[in-house]
Amino acid sequence: MADHSACNPDLVLAHKFSEKTFTYTERDVAVYALGVGACGRDALDTDELKYVYHENGQQFIKVLPTFSTIFSLGVLPQLGAVPGLRFDKRLLLHGQQYIEIYKPLPANATIQNKITLAGLHDKGKASVLELETRSYEKESGELLSLNRTSVFLRGAGGFSDPSKPFTYSNYPVNQTSMKIPKTQPFAVFEDCTQPSQALLYRLSGDYNPLHSDPMVGKAAGFSRPILHGLCTLGFAVRAIIKCICRGDPDMIKSIFARFLLHVYPGEALVTEMWLEDLRVIYQVKVKERNRAVLSGYVQLHRLAASL
Repeated sequence: MADHSACNPDLVLAHKFSEKTFTYTERDVAVYALGVGACGRDALDTDELKYVYHENGQQFIKVLPTFSTIFSLGVLPQLGAVPGLRFDKRLLLHGQQYIEIYKPLPANATIQNKITLAGLHDKGKASVLELETRSYEKESGELLSLNRTSVFLRGAGGFSDPSKPFTYSNYPVNQTSMKIPKTQPFAVFEDCTQPSQALLYRLSGDYNPLHSDPMVGKAAGFSRPILHGLCTLGFAVRAIIKCICRGDPDMIKSIFARFLLHVYPGEALVTEMWLEDLRVIYQVKVKERNRAVLSGYVQLHRLAASL
C-alpha cells in the first residue's frame, strides 16, 4: 500500500500554477526541426528544407506543429512545488500528450503560457496527473495551441479508497480513445534516428539527464540514455505530414500520443498510418526490436487534394 501522504487531492486541485512567458526565434524553430530529424536523410528534401531554411535568412521558416510541445516543458519543474503532492521525480514517466493547434505557429514569438490541472487519477501504485498548457501570443493575445501532458507518478498512488479510486477530469475523456486497425496501413514511412539524436533534441529545452548521461540511464534500468518521447512524436508527425499532408504542416488540427516504450538513439523508426476520414491513426515501431513504442492519432482540417 502506498503512503497516504503521497498525495492530498484537495491541495493538489486547489493549487494555482504560475504563468510563464516563453520567447523563441527562427533559430529555435530550426534547431527543433533538426532535433526531430528534419532533413536528416536528405538535406535537399523540399518537403522539409522549409523547416530549417529560408532563402532570405530565416524569417519565414515553417514551424512544425509539434514545436508547440516545447511550450509545455515549463510545467514539469513546477510539479515539485505543488502542495499535497510527494513523489520521486526520477520515477516520473511521460504517459500521454494531447495537442491542439488553433493557428499555424509564427516563426518567432513571445508566448504567454497559462497552466491548469486537467486531471488527477489514483491508479493504486501510481497517480496520473494531467496538466494543461494554453499558449497565447503575448502581443495579440491570440490562443495558438493547447497541450495536455499526462505524467505517471510511480509510488504516489494509493491515496483513496481502492474500491472507489479518486478520479478527476475537466475535459471530455473520449478525446483519447482509439484502436490500431488490423488492416494494412495506408502508408508506411521509415526513418533513422542518429546516435546523437537525443543530444541534439535536448537543446530545445528538455535537459533531463536520462537522455544524455550514461550513469543516469543505467540507474533508470536502460543500457544507455534513451530518446525523449516527444522527439519520437516529432518523427511520427513529420512522417504523417510527408505521406498524408503532402508536406503541408498547416493541415494538422490536433495530435494525440501514447508513449508505450523507450527508443534508443540510433534506432530506426517505422511509422504506420491508417486514414479514417479526417483522422490518421498511427503507430511507431522500432525496427531493430520490432516493438511498438508510440501510438495515437492526428486529426486533419482537410485532406490533401492528391490523396
